[in-house]
Amino acid sequence: VQLQASGGGLVQAGDSLRLSCAASGRSFSSYAVGWFRQAPGKEREFVTAVSGSGVTTDYADSVKGRFAISRDNAKKLVYLQMNSLKPEDTAVYYCAGRLTALSNITPGSQATLYNYWGQGTLVTVSS
Repeated sequence: VQLQASGGGLVQAGDSLRLSCAASGRSFSSYAVGWFRQAPGKEREFVTAVSGSGVTTDYADSVKGRFAISRDNAKKLVYLQMNSLKPEDTAVYYCAGRLTALSNITPGSQATLYNYWGQGTLVTVSS
C-alpha cells in the first residue's frame, strides 16, 4: 500500500484542522493505519491509530479528547480531526500502515510495527 498525507497548514491555537491520508493499492481494510508526528529537534512520536475495520482506535495521552481518527475504507482514506490545537502540536505529521491478520486487532503505537509510510504534512500552530 502507498500512503499520502495532506491537509497540513498554519493555524492559530484553539483552531481545528483535518488531515487526510489517501491510500492506493489493494485490500486497504487489511491495514491498520497510524498517525505519527515529529517536531523540530524531537523524536517521532505516536499520535493515534485505527484498526483495519475502523472499530479499534488508540490515542496518545497528549491528544485524547482533542483528536479523532476515522477511516473510510470504500474511499481508501483515513482522517485525523484535530481540535483545540496547541502550539505543542506543531510538527510534521505522517501516516503509516501495517498489514494485520485481523481487521479489529489493536493497531499498535510503535512506529517499528508500521512498514508503509507516507510523506509528511506540516502542521504549524501559532500562539
